[in-house]
Amino acid sequence: MSSPETGPADELPVVAPQLRALRRQAALTLEAAARAAGLSPAHLSRLETGQRQPSLPMLLALARIYGTTVSELLGETVADRESVVRSADMEPTAAGGWTYWQAGAPGRGMQALRLHVPFGSQGDIVRVHPGEEWLYVLTGRLRLRLGDTTHRLAPGDSAHFDSLTPHRIAALDPAGVELLFVHTLLQSPTAALCLGGPTPSHTGEMP
Repeated sequence: MSSPETGPADELPVVAPQLRALRRQAALTLEAAARAAGLSPAHLSRLETGQRQPSLPMLLALARIYGTTVSELLGETVADRESVVRSADMEPTAAGGWTYWQAGAPGRGMQALRLHVPFGSQGDIVRVHPGEEWLYVLTGRLRLRLGDTTHRLAPGDSAHFDSLTPHRIAALDPAGVELLFVHTLLQSPTAALCLGGPTPSHTGEMP
């Protein structure tokens, strides 16, 4: 399996130009956007030129910063904003080892996803940003770290928390974990964010 940071660029061919275009549309410099996303300018530059593949958490963070959705980052478009999303229309998309299905319409104040998080560290960062997040475990067991507290969630368990609380998730089972995930989008693409730095990699563990 390709590393979430070093996989071939052609796995997500539309992302690179979209990342650059949306950053410029948000009137953010490479340095400012990278700082808000907890990345180095060089790393973000490589994402924008297709030299590296972004993970799904990175896409979520950048979507918040640019005031858009993962769908738009991936160049996905819909003719009309529908209220109902049919199961047959939910196409799986892979990003950095994570798989997600859009479970809501784009252009709303919230983004709804169905996620499959694989077992093992994805090189993710502990995130802190304005907004709220809600998740519901469908299958598998999830480790959720909120601040200094670690929670273990089983199928049927849910969590609803302020996104300003440092947070990170990881799958506890070798088969991974599947969950429903809803988060609020930033209304201002230039809103100031405070994200944590990279955390050490531990297979299946959350530091």
